[in-house]
Amino acid sequence: MDPRPVTPPPRSGPETHTNAPLTPEQVKRIEINRLKAKAKQRQRETQAAASSSNAPNVNNKRPLEVTPATSTSPTAPKPPARLKRDSRLGKYFDYDLSKMVNSKGGFLVEDEKEVDEDRITKERQRERERAVQNLDPPMFLDPSMNPKCHECGSMDIDHTFDKVFRCIVCNKCKNEKPEKYSLLTKTECKEDYLLTDPELRDQELMPHLLKANPHASTFHNMMLYLRCQVEDFAWKKWGSPEALDAEFERRQAEKKKKKSKKFEDGLRELRRRTREGVWQKRKDEEHKHVFGAVERGINGEGKQMSEHEIISTSLEVEQLDTNLFRSKSLWVPTRARGVFGGQVISQATVSATKCVDPQYGLHCYFLLSASPALPILYYVERLRDGRSYTTRSVKAVQKGQVIFIMMCSFHIPEPQHPSHQWKMPVDISGPDELETDEARYRRSAAGERARSPLESKTGTERRLPDGKLEATFWMRARAIPKFGPAFQKCILGYMSDMHFISTAPKELGLDRFARGPKACQIPLKALLTALSSDTFDCSDWLLYVTHSSRTGSGRGLVHGYMYTQDGTLVACTTQEGVVRADISNRQSSGLSKL
Repeated sequence: MDPRPVTPPPRSGPETHTNAPLTPEQVKRIEINRLKAKAKQRQRETQAAASSSNAPNVNNKRPLEVTPATSTSPTAPKPPARLKRDSRLGKYFDYDLSKMVNSKGGFLVEDEKEVDEDRITKERQRERERAVQNLDPPMFLDPSMNPKCHECGSMDIDHTFDKVFRCIVCNKCKNEKPEKYSLLTKTECKEDYLLTDPELRDQELMPHLLKANPHASTFHNMMLYLRCQVEDFAWKKWGSPEALDAEFERRQAEKKKKKSKKFEDGLRELRRRTREGVWQKRKDEEHKHVFGAVERGINGEGKQMSEHEIISTSLEVEQLDTNLFRSKSLWVPTRARGVFGGQVISQATVSATKCVDPQYGLHCYFLLSASPALPILYYVERLRDGRSYTTRSVKAVQKGQVIFIMMCSFHIPEPQHPSHQWKMPVDISGPDELETDEARYRRSAAGERARSPLESKTGTERRLPDGKLEATFWMRARAIPKFGPAFQKCILGYMSDMHFISTAPKELGLDRFARGPKACQIPLKALLTALSSDTFDCSDWLLYVTHSSRTGSGRGLVHGYMYTQDGTLVACTTQEGVVRADISNRQSSGLSKL
């Protein structure tokens, strides 16, 4: 088989001059040409890599790309924006150059506004006059014709003093004798030499130099006066320096006297206002008894009722905003720490009722006792609006503190559903057989409780066969008109707190109004829950049946039921309150409380 051909083909035959070995010079030249060719090849590769956006640069990184001006990319370089013409100048300018006159001042003036040659001539004349005035007066070759300083006879005088003050003095004497040639401000002349504004503004009488105010460029120029001229005028005005000092002392004493008189007058006025304020405060604190309607008794005698005895006034609240209400009147029972809790409940219920349909059940929490000195603010919060139930939350606030919280659940009546109730207790005295608590209070020291808007009668207290104590009360509102169901249930909230928590200490044999070992304290009610259902009228007698299921650790749980005279159960109440026995007089056992 023939061997593989090669380029160039091997030559056969005798050795020629082309196959002779290379000389050193030829080898050197070949190597140089090879290196040059390799360098050009690298340069071409570098340029090709720089023009390609995907090829890495020398540092093996993608090179930064320069966006050409013809690119539509938003980051492409854009030519500078053209200047826009002001639209307020109109669409075009109309100039008639044939009517323009060269003012030779760099402006072209129209024919209608020709240059006033006379005015320009007068202005130039004034400029020349001002320049001449500002120039120093010429010096004569004859020394006798030049003005000389009054002090030393020098011809180097201050021309400003000569022009303004008409005083010929040289600069050296002016600086060496400041007690005579110094400048005084207008304020110094008025305070030290008692000169007036008209005298100081008269240029002929008191020449002065105007100078820019150093405090601010917007202030008036300073008026500077020569001291020797001011003193000469002041000595002539007051007679002598001693007379000026006497007048100065007199004015200072009179000024001090006026200042003292002004202080005494202000102090006297402050005392008068203080007395009036104290008197007005005492007048405001005085009790102003407001009478209401006249109630007719059984025997036909009329009795005028106060505002606290009218249930509509006790429950009335003022609406300040959509969900904000404020109480108008507050009542504090005898020996109570604060406002009657039933009134707070009823006013909160009225506030919530104004924001929703009047069917409800409520849960109340008493946190702090309320003061009758300030009104109570009721904040209504709309929590839920459903088809059958609507929930509202009411916070009673006084002095920036929440004193009462109530949760109301309003329910649309559903009479189609079955119902049941506990029966009203039997063998109890009716309202016509009992004496009113009002008459009993009037015979005792608790006459203030007779002013309650509720009329109550204490019924029987008996032990049931199961051992629990049952207390009954008859209550009704005094002389109220026929209100709707919404207001009737607010009145029911007022009644729910009457004779209620006091059942717990009765179960223990304690008395709130007693003293000694059987005394008790009821400082704060913690929880009240009331549920009302049927329609009723609070002006008719309602039976309130109460009993305590548990008392201990300073707390008592009380349950109550309200019935109409025909035996219909209209409300069920549950209240947990603080009931503490008075143990302050008991001797300590010596044991640790821990």
